[in-house]
Amino acid sequence: MKIKKAVFPVAGLGTRFLPATKAMPKEMLPVVDKPLIQYAVEEALASGIEQIIFVTGSGKSALEDHFDTNRELERILKEKQKDTLLRSVQSIVPESLNIVYTRQSKPLGLGHAIWCARDIVGDEPFAVLLADDLLQSEVPPLYQMINEFDRLRSSMVAAMEVPSEETHKYGIIDPGLEIGGTVQVVNMIEKPSPKEAPSNLAVIGRYILTPRIFKHLERHQKGAGDEIQLTDAMSALLAEQPIFGYKFKGKRYDCGDKVGFQVANMAFALERPEMREELIENLRDLVG
Repeated sequence: MKIKKAVFPVAGLGTRFLPATKAMPKEMLPVVDKPLIQYAVEEALASGIEQIIFVTGSGKSALEDHFDTNRELERILKEKQKDTLLRSVQSIVPESLNIVYTRQSKPLGLGHAIWCARDIVGDEPFAVLLADDLLQSEVPPLYQMINEFDRLRSSMVAAMEVPSEETHKYGIIDPGLEIGGTVQVVNMIEKPSPKEAPSNLAVIGRYILTPRIFKHLERHQKGAGDEIQLTDAMSALLAEQPIFGYKFKGKRYDCGDKVGFQVANMAFALERPEMREELIENLRDLVG
């Protein structure tokens, strides 16, 4: 079955970026001139996704407005003949894209957020994208994963090696056989200490899941941080179905971290020909 639906858990409060996120969703923080969430949505669209499911919370109206039509803005841009800007605004949501919103009423963790989308997803495999993980690649990482899913027909996670001292920040894979960058998952552990971690192969914010995951999420078992963890549900799923870790080709920026967010801004700005030279000169002055 084709992967047509993608779930975006966007109900978080973004406390690490306060006070900036006091009145603005963290997913709307801009990298150069586009909000974080738009990069993730564009990756999904470029990967063949047809329906976007936003799992939101309170205070997310700016995100919803961003993916809605602004007739007044379009009228002004058209009158002023700002055609390039008009096209950029109109292209945010292609006519073929279907967007659905559902609420996560309580902040009970990533697993709970995905469970909130169960009735919209239905009985089919689906993708999950976390906007905090901004991925830079010639071929969209989700597209890479979907191609591998078409071959394996099993749940999978995007995986990358992290410094051993940072395993406590991630879900960590206990790896089995590896073939061509795809690793069989023996077990998954949420945020283990370096001493307890079975490897330094971390799960990052791209998933393809079979609908069987909802059976385990509906138990609402709490794990690390007293939250309903997706990692725990996937560990339980392993008793029934195989799961694979896919080492995607590309660069990942942790935009849930202040330093990672600033690095992402610099990296994406340096890719813009109209900005690159002036930016380099200014960076040299700053660090000189």
